[in-house]
Amino acid sequence: MSVIPKLPCLFHWSSLFLLLLSPLQNAVNVPRDFEGCSTLRKYFGQLHYLQSRIPMGTEQEAAVPITWTEIFSGKTVTHEDIKYEQACILYNLGALHSMLGAMDKRVSEECAAGAFTYLRDHFPHSYSVDMSHQILNLNINLMLGQAQECLLEKSMLDNRKSFLVARISAQVVDYYKEACRALENSETASLLGKIQKDWKKLVQMKIYYFAAVAHLHMGKQAEEQQKFGERVIYFQSALDKLNEAIKLAKGQPETVQEALRFTMDVIGGKYNSAKKDNDFIYHEAVPALDTLQSVKGAPLVKALPVNPTDPAVTGPDIFAKLVPMAAHEASSLYSEEKAKLLRDVMAKIEAKNEVLDQFMDSMQLDPETVDNLDVYNHIPPILMEKCAALSVRPDTVKNLVQSMQVLSGVFTDVEASLKEISDLLEEDKAQEQKLQELLGKVPAPPGSPLLPSPALAEVSKECSKYMEVHEKASFTNTELHKAMNLHIGNLRLLSGPLEQVRAALPSPSLTEDDKQVLQNLKRILAKVQEMRDQRMSLEQQLREMIQKDDITTSLVTTDRSEMKKLFEEQLKKYDQIKVYLEQNLAAQENVLKALTDANVKYAAVRKVLAEVEHKWNTTVQTLVASYEAYEDLMKKSQEGKDFYTDLEGKAAKLLEKARAACQAAEANRQQILEKEMKKQPPPRPTAPKPLQKKPLELEGGSGRSMATTCTSAHSTLPSLCTAGEGLRAPRPSDDPLSMLDPLWTLNKT
Repeated sequence: MSVIPKLPCLFHWSSLFLLLLSPLQNAVNVPRDFEGCSTLRKYFGQLHYLQSRIPMGTEQEAAVPITWTEIFSGKTVTHEDIKYEQACILYNLGALHSMLGAMDKRVSEECAAGAFTYLRDHFPHSYSVDMSHQILNLNINLMLGQAQECLLEKSMLDNRKSFLVARISAQVVDYYKEACRALENSETASLLGKIQKDWKKLVQMKIYYFAAVAHLHMGKQAEEQQKFGERVIYFQSALDKLNEAIKLAKGQPETVQEALRFTMDVIGGKYNSAKKDNDFIYHEAVPALDTLQSVKGAPLVKALPVNPTDPAVTGPDIFAKLVPMAAHEASSLYSEEKAKLLRDVMAKIEAKNEVLDQFMDSMQLDPETVDNLDVYNHIPPILMEKCAALSVRPDTVKNLVQSMQVLSGVFTDVEASLKEISDLLEEDKAQEQKLQELLGKVPAPPGSPLLPSPALAEVSKECSKYMEVHEKASFTNTELHKAMNLHIGNLRLLSGPLEQVRAALPSPSLTEDDKQVLQNLKRILAKVQEMRDQRMSLEQQLREMIQKDDITTSLVTTDRSEMKKLFEEQLKKYDQIKVYLEQNLAAQENVLKALTDANVKYAAVRKVLAEVEHKWNTTVQTLVASYEAYEDLMKKSQEGKDFYTDLEGKAAKLLEKARAACQAAEANRQQILEKEMKKQPPPRPTAPKPLQKKPLELEGGSGRSMATTCTSAHSTLPSLCTAGEGLRAPRPSDDPLSMLDPLWTLNKT
């Protein structure tokens, strides 16, 4: 039974104690169920938080008297120590769990064992006799033995293997033997009095009973293995131990007696059957029990640990705002330990990352482009856009060809007009030159047509200007035609079916071995990326763990002498992630070695793929450039047509002007020639030496001479003889002088 302690009036602690009144009152009279266990755990946790903040230990300034009643002696015990309150609450928690275990709450025995174990390991044993080391050991082994009993019962109901059931039962025996040793202790015997004998007798009865169960199942195991001699000795040993249990069970309830009788029927029947079969059928030697291997127990239960700082159990810390300066200092020291751990890990990671980055840079391998063969099976999106744009304009190529044909036609017309003008000027120049040769040294009068007329000079000047412009435009026109011839085929290709476009694009031709090399390299590069990602993930997890790791609450409730040990325990939570990181870093060397080997095999394939990729990009860029050049070609073609149309009109006007000027110059030359011929004196007649020929021959010869003269004159001045006219030979005359002066005749005519 517990009593609420009387608290002295301490002004500076009174407000804090008021926070404990409600949990304290609830912990004194708890309901005997799991809700009561929860109440005791919460109160125990709050006391744990309080004792680290307020000096309530023995002989400390805030210590208060705490009184509890011993369970066995009935005496009241008082101590001015907050830990005594915690110890009593913890003892009641174990006792309540043991009561719930007796009410068929099977898991409670392990909880009770955990409470008694924590009490034994963390609190002094001098507070009261029922908290002595022997009593607590007794309680712990009793709880564990009962928990193992529950597991044995379930194993038998589930028809587990005989050897396993025997080991579980043997462990029950071991637990009860430890409890029996605690009961045989003189201190325990004096404390328990008469109860000690009853408990010892009951525990010994259980030891014999569960030993019989263990040997029963070992006999079944021997039967399964057809070891019939061992089966007999195990069943006989089980029968002997069960008889001892029956002797110790006198005075026990009828349910115990009935269970013993049932077990006797089972074991007795097994023993009789086994002995009879061996005597009459198998005739195997029955070994001594001590020659057989002893059955080792299998501990399948344990004391569930008690964590006084678990917020899920104790609830929120009602003294959380009270953090001693020592706890802050310890927290700073712990933060430095965490920072040191992080620096060490990051130094290793950065060193490995630097090696990895340098290696990958030297390799020049991009995982996304190593195995991109699928790219060559499809038309690039940018090219698809151009094909789609041309599909809605089916007359693209036709319009471009027609435009260039029109431009060529206008160009030809302009060139013909300028050539005709140039020919007229050249012909006029030639006529002037012939006139000068005919006139000889006759001085040209002022204003004579021997000098170019202003009209012809202007025509020549304009013709030179047009020819210069035409030559420059001719170069542009030639380049425009070259560009059209360059792009017209690509535009026809883009306007055609997509299959033709795809066929025009280059694609690699690889063997199966080459493809295998690619796949292997891609797999290793994926491993490298996986290693990178895992390393980054582990690093991020470590940083987050360190950032969220706040043990201030634990530091508040930990003694200064235990700080170093607490730091070591808390830093162990990082061991697992450190192991993962070390494994990741160690794997890098093997991965890079495999990547080096794969890259050597990839060298030849890489060269082929690089060439194909260059051709592919060049082809795509060329086709895209042809599409983009279409509008520019059409624009320049139209500009060329406009230019040559304008130049054609000017050239036509200049041609008319040149014709008129040339005709005027020809007329002037004709007039000048006629005037010059009139001014010349007639040649002096001379009498030729008489020839001894017939007149007919002279007349004939005269006629040939006149014709030759006329022909020579005609050939010299063709422009002076109009169409249909010529210098006619004179008619034969009786005057021989007239026949000897053809020039004259010419002058007279």
